[in-house]
Amino acid sequence: MTGFLATGRLRLLPPYDVPVELRQLRYFVAVAEELNFGRAAHRLHIAGPSLSQQIKALERDLQVQLFDRDRRSVALTAAGAVLLPKVRDLLARADELRTHATGLADTEPVRLGYVSWRPADMAERTAGVAQLRIDTWVLPSHAQAARVADHTLDLAICWVPEEDLKTFGLDAERLGADLLHAVAPGPDTSAVDAKDTVVLSDADTASWSSWNQYGERFARDTGAHRVRVEDGGITGPAFFEHVRRLRRPVLNSPKSQTSPLPTDLVRRPVVRPRPYWPWWLVSRRDEARASVAAVITALTRDAGDLGMHHDDAWSPGSDPAHGR
Repeated sequence: MTGFLATGRLRLLPPYDVPVELRQLRYFVAVAEELNFGRAAHRLHIAGPSLSQQIKALERDLQVQLFDRDRRSVALTAAGAVLLPKVRDLLARADELRTHATGLADTEPVRLGYVSWRPADMAERTAGVAQLRIDTWVLPSHAQAARVADHTLDLAICWVPEEDLKTFGLDAERLGADLLHAVAPGPDTSAVDAKDTVVLSDADTASWSSWNQYGERFARDTGAHRVRVEDGGITGPAFFEHVRRLRRPVLNSPKSQTSPLPTDLVRRPVVRPRPYWPWWLVSRRDEARASVAAVITALTRDAGDLGMHHDDAWSPGSDPAHGR
């Protein structure tokens, strides 16, 4: 591994059992994508004649012609078209290996905080990637994001409005999402339209700032009725009392997503639209540690869209999910 990372050379399997430089393979991909040596050279920041010589050297080493070229055009040969996806895959794996190796060389642990959710297989995903230290302070989303900004944490799993990312110089990658439901007096468990629900907001903004922002935008976008409370009743027994008092379906928060319900209350799906609370992996925009980048890659590689691109899905208009 050390020699490979130091020299950037590798030996292909037969029938191409020759040493090839990763640099030459990157040149091949650039020319294949641009189909123009001049543009590819500009993109790679090298001289055109040097690029042409490197491609010829690669063709000579592989004993195959990669491009048909004349003064007016460049085209992949059949062999070049077959090799292109294999080379892209090889370069991606080489980049991943380099990132992981650099991360393992970092002796400082990557500090990660969360609110109420984290991937169940987080330890498996990050094993062998970097030293990961899970912070024990379970704080609200806005507090965890602020701790990343002030360098108390390296990463946090939380929800952050897009304007806060810009204000604090943060980036966010999609990691998970909770599909929220309503809690209502029983026994009706049928779906309820978002406009017919109630969303609570709490006077304690130090604890509930993120939820209050989410609820305000949910009510504005859907027509749901917003009710202010002053007793911390966004979760727990006080929340259940508000449901009983209001006698209407009340939107649950992600902190109470899996809490057991009293026997007189039921869960009801919310539709038109379906509200999602996104979980983002938040990092500093100027983060330079390769170990942090390696953890981000390991945790977000297979996240997918998590259902949030469904026609009936909703998340706040200022959420980083929009446009992705």
